[in-house]
Amino acid sequence: MEDQKQILEEVFGESSDKEGEGEQQSGDSFDEEQSVNQSEKNPIWERIEEISGLWLYRDFLSLERQSSLLSAIEKEGWFTEASHNQAMRFGDLPAWAIELSESIRKAVWFCDISECGDSSTCDQDKEEVCPLPSDLLWREPLFDQLIVNVYQPGEGICGHVDLMRFEDGIAIVSLESACVMHFTRVKNETSNIGYDGKEDTLMVKIPVYLTPGSLVIMQGEARYLWKHEINRKPGFQIWEGQEICQKKRTSITLRKLCHAKGWY
Repeated sequence: MEDQKQILEEVFGESSDKEGEGEQQSGDSFDEEQSVNQSEKNPIWERIEEISGLWLYRDFLSLERQSSLLSAIEKEGWFTEASHNQAMRFGDLPAWAIELSESIRKAVWFCDISECGDSSTCDQDKEEVCPLPSDLLWREPLFDQLIVNVYQPGEGICGHVDLMRFEDGIAIVSLESACVMHFTRVKNETSNIGYDGKEDTLMVKIPVYLTPGSLVIMQGEARYLWKHEINRKPGFQIWEGQEICQKKRTSITLRKLCHAKGWY
C-alpha cells in the first residue's frame, strides 16, 4: 500500500487546492493536472452488472479537458486528409496519451469504494469492486499502444474482441458525439475462459450509453468473453426510446502489448 502511494506521489506530486499557479501549458499538451484534480473527487464508477469486468466512468473528462485533448490530437496532424480516420502508435506514446493514461490510473485508484465494508478488509474488497485489479493497475507502463479513431455520422465499428496480442485491461475514451455501445457474449468455442454455456445469452445485446468525456474499462470477462460494437446506422442508436443525433465521434483506445509473447 505504501509503495503504491509513493508511486502516486512520484507521478502526480502532492495534491493541492491551488489553481491557476505555475506556467501555462502549451496548446499541444493535454492538461493532465486539472484532469487529475477532477479525478481526485471520488470518481463515481458504474459497474455494468450484466457483464463482469465492464466499468463506466461518465464524468472522466470535463468539457474543457475534452477540448484540450481534441486540440492535442489535431496538432498531431494525423487526420489532415478526409480519407484518414485512424491513427495507431506503439511503444513510445505522445505526451498527452501518457498523461491521459496516468489520469486513468489515478481515477481507478481513487474510485468510490463505498461497497467496502469493515476497514480491516477494505483493501481486499477494493480489489473486487474497482475497475482494474492491482496487478494491472500498477504495471509499467499502464498502456503502450494507442488507437485514435474518427467516425463520421453513420460510421461505427463491427462487433469484435480485441486481439490476444494485447494484455487484459483496455480503456476507451469517447469524445464529441454520444453513442450506444452494444456488448454480445462470444460463442463458447472462441474462448477457453469460463463460459457458462447458456445458449440464450449468446444473442442478448447489452447496451451501454457513452457520453462525451466518458471512460470505459474492460477487463476479465468483459475483455475476453464479450464482443463490443457501435452501429451508428439509422435506427440502431436508440437510448431511452429516443434516437441519438449522430455527430462526428472521436475515440481513444489504450492497450498494453503482450511483450512476453513477442508481439512488440
